Amino acid sequence: QVQLVESGGGQVQAGGSLRLSCAASGSIFSLNEWAWYRQAPGKRRELVASILSGNGANYRDSVKGRFTISRDNAKNTVYLQMNSLKPEDTAVYYCNRVAYPPYAWGQGTQVTVSS
Repeated sequence: QVQLVESGGGQVQAGGSLRLSCAASGSIFSLNEWAWYRQAPGKRRELVASILSGNGANYRDSVKGRFTISRDNAKNTVYLQMNSLKPEDTAVYYCNRVAYPPYAWGQGTQVTVSS
């Protein structure tokens, strides 16, 4: 019932920036705790950042100070501002709610950072 569409990825040089968007549509009632995940080639999906209903946020150590998660509840959209990108940030990025079970995963958006 709920569809998740990630966008905003692309190819950038190390040190560059990207702003990812996650649009949720369908039978969603409201945004609560949401998160961005990423999956690099040959690796398992990992949590990158999460945002609470009160807009508090948590980040994995490797992206602290570089990434910022935010939301626009009126638009049912979650964002991830990524600055000072590094080659190790290269991955497909996905969004989803933190609550179990997650919604069906979207197609993700590819982020490629070249050195």
